[in-house]
Amino acid sequence: MSEDLPAPTDPSRPAAAGLRVLLVDDGAHRVGLIQAELARQGCEVVGVLDAATLVHDCVSRLKPDVVIVDSESPTRDTLEHLATLSARNPRPVVVFSEDAATDTMRAAIKAGVSAYVVAGLQAERLAPVLHVAIARYEQDAALRAQLDEAQSQLAHRKTIEQAKTVLMDSQGLDEDGAHKRLRRLAMDRGMKLHEAAERVIDAQSWLRPA
Repeated sequence: MSEDLPAPTDPSRPAAAGLRVLLVDDGAHRVGLIQAELARQGCEVVGVLDAATLVHDCVSRLKPDVVIVDSESPTRDTLEHLATLSARNPRPVVVFSEDAATDTMRAAIKAGVSAYVVAGLQAERLAPVLHVAIARYEQDAALRAQLDEAQSQLAHRKTIEQAKTVLMDSQGLDEDGAHKRLRRLAMDRGMKLHEAAERVIDAQSWLRPA
């Protein structure tokens, strides 16, 4: 194992003060030292787990800003719990590990880990690592939100096109006429265009012979 957390004082380094941190001891047994350093830097340690089993429940209940997993080498079970956390209640997650294997790093990143730090847990690195992990998490979240929005807009366009086809077939309209009819329906009912389109499709399905 590499060095642990004797803490040289450097007032110029970035502070982690104010962060709420959940600690997970995944076998490296250094969480006591990490907890002491976090407290020295003004962080609030909201909980300490002796395994990743309850990480999702604890994040839901304690709402930390960041999760730190201290591990010799994250196990498959640990990574599965982190993946569940990432899917259901994502948070920035930092893993301190002694395992430099590429496959392990890839598995950790795939599980939603924001920062995977190998070979050493130095006090002067703690605050920068936490800030980088949070920044990367926020960037990833923004990209996911953009992707979700793009997918939503695509789905809306498909629904609108489907509704226009229904109106064209049922009312003998051309495409422009179907669009105008759909827009009028939306305006009259105070709906968004895709919401009116969903109503048209639903109505057509109700009227379709069984």
